[in-house]
Amino acid sequence: MDAVPLATRLPSVSPYVVVAAVVVVGLLLFVAAMGARALIAPKAPTRAKLTTYESGVDPVGRDWAQTQIRYFVYAFLYVIFAVDAVYLFPWALVLRSTHLGAASLVEIAVFIGVLLVGLVHAARRGLLRWL
Repeated sequence: MDAVPLATRLPSVSPYVVVAAVVVVGLLLFVAAMGARALIAPKAPTRAKLTTYESGVDPVGRDWAQTQIRYFVYAFLYVIFAVDAVYLFPWALVLRSTHLGAASLVEIAVFIGVLLVGLVHAARRGLLRWL
């Protein structure tokens, strides 16, 4: 079966109309979610629930607390691997294409190479130890 290009199957629509439609649908979903939350969420405010807190820490004592940097490093490594997955899944679909297969293989090899350099650097610095 011959593949028909998407442009010949769809009527001519301005890109601005498509962007506007996506924005409107996004806003409608946001409003619907906030409305559902307002209707469904339990409402039982107490004095303890209304107190101010910052990231789950009660504002007791001094106004500044030191946080260990290792949590930032773990979050950074997670983001690196999450972005890696975001790019690998679409690449797996492009690889099937005969005219993009070889070029995309080289590009993803460079991408994975850069990620491996970062992973080796993190391992050398001892950031991947569990204890």
